[in-house]
Amino acid sequence: MASNDKLYIFDTTLRDGEQSPGASMTRDEKIRIAKMLEKMRVDVIEAGFAIASKGDFESIQAIARAVKDSTICSLARAVPGDIERAAEAIKPANSGRIHTFIATSPIHMQYKLKMDPPKVLEQAVAAVKLARNHTDNVEFSLEDASRSEFDFMCQIIEAVIDAGAGTINLPDTVGYGEPGEYGQMFGRLIGNIPNADKAIFSTHCHNDLGLAVANSLSAVMHGARQVECTINGLGERAGNAALEEIVMAVRTRQDMMPVETTIDAQHIVSTSRLVSSITGFPVQPNKAIVGANAFAHESGIHQDGVLKHRETYEIMRAEDVGWNTNKLVLGKHSGRAAVKARFEALGITFDNPEALGAAFARFKDLADKKHEIFDEDLQALVSDVRPQEVVEVYQLGEMEVHSKSGQQPTTTINVKINGEPHTCTATGSGPVDATYKAIESVVKSGATLKLYSVNAITQGTDSQGDVTVRLEKDGHIVNGVGADTDIVVASAKAYLHALNLLVAPERSHPQREGI
Repeated sequence: MASNDKLYIFDTTLRDGEQSPGASMTRDEKIRIAKMLEKMRVDVIEAGFAIASKGDFESIQAIARAVKDSTICSLARAVPGDIERAAEAIKPANSGRIHTFIATSPIHMQYKLKMDPPKVLEQAVAAVKLARNHTDNVEFSLEDASRSEFDFMCQIIEAVIDAGAGTINLPDTVGYGEPGEYGQMFGRLIGNIPNADKAIFSTHCHNDLGLAVANSLSAVMHGARQVECTINGLGERAGNAALEEIVMAVRTRQDMMPVETTIDAQHIVSTSRLVSSITGFPVQPNKAIVGANAFAHESGIHQDGVLKHRETYEIMRAEDVGWNTNKLVLGKHSGRAAVKARFEALGITFDNPEALGAAFARFKDLADKKHEIFDEDLQALVSDVRPQEVVEVYQLGEMEVHSKSGQQPTTTINVKINGEPHTCTATGSGPVDATYKAIESVVKSGATLKLYSVNAITQGTDSQGDVTVRLEKDGHIVNGVGADTDIVVASAKAYLHALNLLVAPERSHPQREGI
C-alpha cells in the first residue's frame, strides 16, 4: 500500500443481502459464508441486525466467535435499545463495530421519522456517544444521503465525528444516485467539513438504476475509502453493489484508481457459488466476474485473438478470481480423513463425530452416483446433514416416477408430516409437475409457486442438479433449495424445504428497508 490508499471492503451479504425476499439464512449457513468472507480477507463483515430477532442476535454472536481476522459489525438504529443489543451481539469478536444510522433526507424525516432536523441531529449524536461506550469502532450512516440536503449533511457529519464516529457512510438507499453527482457529493462534503480527516467516508449503493458499482467507484475517486457491497450484488429490490465487481475494477484499473484492496480474489468464485446455493438466488450466466459466461468466448475472432495473445479480449485472468482452480478433490475411494480435511479447507467444521459421520455417509452415497466430487458438491451436501434451525414438518420419503413419451408422467411419493407417512399419487404435464401436484394433494399449503430454477452444480451429465423453488403465501416469500443427481428428487427436496420455511415463524424486521 505504498503508492495507493487502502480501500476497506465492508461486506453486508449477511445483513442487507438477506433482505432479498426469500433469501433468509440459518445461523449455520451464515457462519459458512462468514468463514469464506474471512478467507477472502474482507475487512468488515456486517453479520446482521441484532435487534431484528433472537435468531439474528444469535447469528451475530456465533459469527463473532467463529471469525478471528475480520471485524464483525451489527447494524443498529439510532436508539438505545438497538445499540445495547448490537453491543452485546458483537462482544465475543476480536474486532467489533457498531453501525448506527438515521434517515437525513427531508422526505424520510417528514414522512417516516416524523422528526424535524434538530431532533434528528440530537438523536444521531446521542446514538454515537452511546455506541462509543461499548466500542471505539463506530460507524454512522445518513440513510437516504443521496436525497439529503447538503448543509444538513455537513452539520450532522461534523457533529457525529466529534461524538466519536470513525466511519461515515453515505448510502444511496433507493438507488437514486448518478455517478457524477454522487461522487461529487463525497468530494464536496470531505472538502467542506472541518473534521472530515478524522473519519473514513464510506459508500453504500443500491442498484435500482443499475448504477450501484458505478456510483461506488465514483465515490472512491472522490475520497471514499470504504465500499459497502455484497456477494453477487445480492440485496433487496435490484440488489446492492457487487463485491466482486468493485474489487476487480479496482485491481484491473490500477492506472487510474487511487486505492488498493487486500482482498484475496482467488476465493471470489467459490464464495459466489456458496452464497448462490445457500440463498437459492442463481447467478445469471452473463454476470460480470462470476457468471458462467464471464470468460467464455463464442466469437471466432475473439477466440483467435485470445489464443494468440490473451489480453486482446481478456482484461482479467479467470484464474485470478477462482475459475479453473477447482480440480478433482475426492472420489469413491477417498477415506474419512481426506473428506474431513477437504471440508475443513472449505471452512466447514462439524460439532461432533456423528455430524461428520453423516456427512461422510452422504459423500459415499454421492460418490457411488458421481465419479468426480468437486468442492461445490461438498458444499451442496452439507445442508443435508447439518441440524437445521427450521423444524422439518415435511420430510421426503421414497418416491417413484414413471415417464414415457406420449403419456402423462406419474409420481408416487411418500411425504412425512410431523413424522407420520402419507403416500400420494398424481399425474402432471411433466415429472416435476406430477411430483409437486402429488405433494400438494397431501400438504394443501395454498402457496403459489413463483419461481422454479434448475442449475448444474458442476460440469458433466452426472452433475448434481441444484433446484430453487420460490413460494409465496399471504405475502410471505421463501426460497427452498435442494440438490441431487436426480433432478426430480432435487425438485422434491427444494419444494419441501420451501414448505418448511413457510410454516416456520417469520423473522421480524423493525426496519426492513435498512440503509
